[in-house]
Amino acid sequence: MRIVNFGSLNLDYVYRVPRFPAPGETLGALEQRVVPGGKGLNQSVALARAGAEVFHAGLVGAGGETLRELLREQGVDVSLLRSTDTLQGNAVIQVNDAGENCILLFGGSNRAITKEQVAETLGRFGPGDLLVLQNEVSCLPDMIDEALARGMKVALNPSPFDESLRALPLDALSWLFINEVEGAQLTGKSEPDRILERARALYPSVGVVLTLGSAGAVCSLPGEAVVRQPAYRVNAVDTTAAGDTFTGYFLASWAAGETLPVCLKRAAAASAISVGRPGASPSIPMLEEVLAFIEEAES
Repeated sequence: MRIVNFGSLNLDYVYRVPRFPAPGETLGALEQRVVPGGKGLNQSVALARAGAEVFHAGLVGAGGETLRELLREQGVDVSLLRSTDTLQGNAVIQVNDAGENCILLFGGSNRAITKEQVAETLGRFGPGDLLVLQNEVSCLPDMIDEALARGMKVALNPSPFDESLRALPLDALSWLFINEVEGAQLTGKSEPDRILERARALYPSVGVVLTLGSAGAVCSLPGEAVVRQPAYRVNAVDTTAAGDTFTGYFLASWAAGETLPVCLKRAAAASAISVGRPGASPSIPMLEEVLAFIEEAES
């Protein structure tokens, strides 16, 4: 199985704040950093650090060449990345003292991907290969259609959620990764078990992974019992890349043939480590750290 992540690349402007400002309020930031990010980049870094071989496809915009180099340094294959004069996608991220975040996203180069680029890129892949997607890029319907037509497996994290996602052939996915907010938006249910139950009814052939923050995660595969994974307790510093770290580690473990409980355990441990560190991609741990963390937690 080859893994290609057709995903976003962002420059994250991160501001540490004592609390989130109210409408109309001006609040002084305690710290500012510019770090690499974007759900696509974060997931590719997580996949690579978890031991997977991954291609990252997409567009590097004006001012974003450092993002290409970062992916290359992490062992991600960047041969499918193209360049554009469009401004690099970026995000303004506020992080409060509790480690919670509030994000303003500008698509930029991530929204300049064309149908022609999608067809050419995915034409290099075929049956059994895995396409990883988020909702921070243009041409998402074309990516899914092209991948399915080529017999590829598709994993989607429908974030940030918008109504256009309902028109996608979600029932044809292999994996759907959602948190409580996205789960509620997608299913109309608010309680975790009801979200999972409704998602199972809507997408009976899809593997559904529901992350629940401090309550852990649950996973349901067609015809199998629900698997639950408690969260590891850590002091949260920055939750920005927690979900992307979870997704990358889960898929890397699954692609390597690990059992579902092992996939969930590694993903939960990697996510726990990441929230204890500042930044997005810089917070993602290496596989050796994750395995050591699990061993210590279970000793």
